[in-house]
Amino acid sequence: MSARIAIAKWALMLAGTIPLAAGSDSPSNRLLPYSRVSLCVTEGTISELQGDRLEVNVPKMRAYLNVPTSPIVEARFTYLGVTPTEARLGSGELRRQFGLKLRAQDACNLIYAMWRIEPESKLVVSVKSNPGEHASSQCGNHGYHNIKARRSTAVPALRPGDAHSLVAEMNGTELKVFIDHAMVWEGFVGSEALVFDGPIGIRSDNARLQIELRAGQPLEAQTGHVPGCRTGPEESE
Repeated sequence: MSARIAIAKWALMLAGTIPLAAGSDSPSNRLLPYSRVSLCVTEGTISELQGDRLEVNVPKMRAYLNVPTSPIVEARFTYLGVTPTEARLGSGELRRQFGLKLRAQDACNLIYAMWRIEPESKLVVSVKSNPGEHASSQCGNHGYHNIKARRSTAVPALRPGDAHSLVAEMNGTELKVFIDHAMVWEGFVGSEALVFDGPIGIRSDNARLQIELRAGQPLEAQTGHVPGCRTGPEESE
């Protein structure tokens, strides 16, 4: 092997170890705070604390913003530990997690950036796509596709009392996810993610949380962009 080829290979290996944070500042300084009154809670309950902070203490929480914004969302949150009772996912798995929703058209069509807390700490991006289906009775827990990142890095383990910022931003079919202003996930979510559209939102499973929710500037009303606030089993994701 020539010295030039060896040096080139060494440089490529070194580049793969450089943190994604380099040159990847979070866009959160462009966002506005949104309070409980701006949320449609489709499952579970969200309480409001002073300073527009939100509190979650139920095993399943699902909500979306009831005003249209650009596809960027931030949650500044404190993880407080396990909920008094727990609920399993539709697959039967018991998972503790908190995450962000993008283009959340309905229970069957949306994008997730989920910070899984237990049983394994990791950031998972998934698209739930079920063309022609819009209610939970139609799609259930079908249509999920986990997306492989172009670049990613490990996320910290969450312990009760830990505070972090989680940001997800879409630009066309490109998605970036940031934790504490450092990019931890970047990739192409696929053209199917543009077939549906909807607001940003939040989701949790079996995690107690306090959250400050931030998102982009409100957009002019667009027909069909934000669904009317609907609750109940048909809206369960």
